[in-house]
Amino acid sequence: MLDTTLNASPDTCHWGFFDASLPPALTIASGDEVVINTVSGGPQNLPSGEFHIPPELLEIHAAGVPSFPGHILTGPVSVADAMPGDTLRVDILEVSVRQDWGFNYFGPLKGTLPLDFPQVHHTIISLDTKRCIATMPWGLELPLAPFFGVMGVAPPQEWGRISTIEPRAHGGNIDNKELVAGTTLYLPVYTKGALFSCGDGHGAQGDGEVCVTAIETALQGRFQWRCSKATG
Repeated sequence: MLDTTLNASPDTCHWGFFDASLPPALTIASGDEVVINTVSGGPQNLPSGEFHIPPELLEIHAAGVPSFPGHILTGPVSVADAMPGDTLRVDILEVSVRQDWGFNYFGPLKGTLPLDFPQVHHTIISLDTKRCIATMPWGLELPLAPFFGVMGVAPPQEWGRISTIEPRAHGGNIDNKELVAGTTLYLPVYTKGALFSCGDGHGAQGDGEVCVTAIETALQGRFQWRCSKATG
């Protein structure tokens, strides 16, 4: 059984899109476990001061920021025996926060109340990974409950390159706060290897992203994939 780590880097991340033609960053067998490190945010989301900024996030920024919005995803991971028509079982074994800050953003014409907030608000939130607590700038403490907002496989080849923003049949921007460590996600396979990617790390989120962001942060996850073959 493979036991390895897939780190975020300009070579292992794709920013803002899913695409069935993207070559795998890692190939595994069904049943293997892999640790995946992710990062989140563009240059405009970085904190000042003494916060730790993962160096790979700066390297990804330096490699080029896309002109369209979307999430930084690590992957894809190819499951060697997965074929179109199969079902990919994704066991989320562990999820942890890997930096000491997150950010929240909202602005005009966005979210559930698009006309109520005419100005952009960008908030840096301190994260205590030992206590599993987020501290808001005004002192309120919130428990961390980390999960990946985006988990998905490659879409059908015919779809071409698609945005990470909309959740679709392949998974994607699910933003389901229940998909924490110890849960399982099932995804349809549309292309050879399935090509699983994840990102959009959330330190905590309510029942949906009312302002279009949660506490966005860098995460580490340990996953196991199993492929169920199509029958009939």
